[in-house]
Amino acid sequence: MTDNRTVRLSSIAGTWYPDDPKRLRSDLAGYIDTAENPPLPGQVVGLVVPHAGYVYSGAIAGHAFKTVQGDSFDCVCVLSPMHQYYSQPLLTSAHRAYRTPLGDIPLADDEIEQINARLMEKISIGLTPIANDCEHSLEIELPFLQVALSGDFTLIPIMLRDQSRQVAKALGEVLAEVFVDKMCLMVASSDLSHFHTQHQAERLDLVVLNTLEAFSPEGLFDLKDQGQGQACGLAPMAAVLWAAEKLGANAATLLKYATSAATTGDTSSVVGYGAAAITRPD
Repeated sequence: MTDNRTVRLSSIAGTWYPDDPKRLRSDLAGYIDTAENPPLPGQVVGLVVPHAGYVYSGAIAGHAFKTVQGDSFDCVCVLSPMHQYYSQPLLTSAHRAYRTPLGDIPLADDEIEQINARLMEKISIGLTPIANDCEHSLEIELPFLQVALSGDFTLIPIMLRDQSRQVAKALGEVLAEVFVDKMCLMVASSDLSHFHTQHQAERLDLVVLNTLEAFSPEGLFDLKDQGQGQACGLAPMAAVLWAAEKLGANAATLLKYATSAATTGDTSSVVGYGAAAITRPD
């Protein structure tokens, strides 16, 4: 059967990251190779990674992708916020592949169909396919995956407009059901607080990161409800924690934290970035 779907072209190559393949690969290898991480207590099943332009958060993201360097996965599920307006709660791609300067990544059609069907059964909300989106927070992770991982993989892109507790928990439960017998890496794309002073950002971000390390998806939403922490991808983080827990994971390890001040030198208004690995016992 002929697949008439098109390839999603990059909307941010040349601005958020280099569009020259050689330079891009070199930059990514540098971020990954120079990252120094603590020992991890098990096998990585999920990552939390920032999504700013590489000049701001590439070095932090490199710490997360370093933990899966050379590993092979059948599929990778990237969960991100959707920063543009769509009326549908959960979105995926209507294309057959994502294109970056490093090549095309095909979609995991079977897994996407399974996730959609199970979500409809559970909460009557499915994955709406959209074409030609310009969501940076999902795409920004793809070149890292192309450089870090060994071999080919298929992609499950999920963008969340609805970041409610109910939707995130249902999504996490469904991902665990679909991935139970698969080698699938989950990646939660999220920055932390935005446009506070360095001191204020560190205070807000530490609360979120401590809750992440406590392996508490419920706690992340409690922080949101109480106005005590900020993360634009809080629901993706929580969904990955819920899924990982059902898949046997029991630890989340903070690998690196920094703010945009490390790049700009401006501490009066910063964005927070954190990288973490979620693991299950070997």
